[in-house]
Amino acid sequence: MLSVVVPVYNEKESVGALYKELSSQLLKLDTKYELIFINDGSTDNSLDFLKDLGKKDKSIRIFSFRRNQGKAEALALGFQKARGDLIVTLDADLQDKPSEIKKLLLKKKEGYDVVCGWRKNRSDPFFKVLSSKLFNFLAGVFWGLNIHDYNCGLKLFSKESVKSLKLYGGLHRFIPLILYQKGFRVGEIAIEHRNRVYGKSKYGFSKLWKDLPDIFTMLFLSKYSARPMHLFGAVGGISALAGFIILSYLTIIHFQGHRIGNRPILFLGMLLVIAGFQLFFTGFLADLITNLFRNSSSDNMNNNEETEYISF
Repeated sequence: MLSVVVPVYNEKESVGALYKELSSQLLKLDTKYELIFINDGSTDNSLDFLKDLGKKDKSIRIFSFRRNQGKAEALALGFQKARGDLIVTLDADLQDKPSEIKKLLLKKKEGYDVVCGWRKNRSDPFFKVLSSKLFNFLAGVFWGLNIHDYNCGLKLFSKESVKSLKLYGGLHRFIPLILYQKGFRVGEIAIEHRNRVYGKSKYGFSKLWKDLPDIFTMLFLSKYSARPMHLFGAVGGISALAGFIILSYLTIIHFQGHRIGNRPILFLGMLLVIAGFQLFFTGFLADLITNLFRNSSSDNMNNNEETEYISF
């Protein structure tokens, strides 16, 4: 079965046209399918329209948040509820064509667990395209997964890959990277992209300032979540060392007869040393918490394995 997950947020103008085009293309694939619409707290009548569609088409399943939770949470719910062996995600704005799903399915046969759409000739405002290119470049530099379009809404996943995801905040932008780091094969294929006809985009150039903090969050989670002392200890050590050098210099010139009490560099040196020790002990505490959590998880896993074995 093929599951198509569609997050919907204030897309009353496009959701009807999307349904017609999507269902028409899925019928051509000659495979069993389900349409999962996740209403992300829409304030227009998107939910009412979806309910009307659901009464006419039994392949439609609708889930709704009471208020806007964000795309990551909407996708996470869709992945959780999906029954298919293959799962496709598609935005409701109709900019990605449902007919391109067959390209992803063909690419999947080459042995990929994840196939990302690549909006090669993107029909979006210049600043929006620029911010995405910068995001894709930085992500490639930091993690080495060089795909052209991390955030394309049209993607194909194996069931095994998405069931391992835990999404929140802005992590939906990093789904290919998260799965890549879990050992799944990630590929991409160029797809056709078209102008938005209905409604307005929920993102603009300002999303770059939202992407940058998410990049640093992901950088920490991917490289240092299991060993936070490596980050905090290194930064703290550099800070303390710089402060120690400054204070040593001031100590030497003090004994040479120079006054140092009114020099701003004295306060800088003290601040660097204090900050260095604080960062070091922050890393130490983070390491302790991480180890306690891992030991607790390991005990729970062992208990579960024992219970399953006995019941079997």
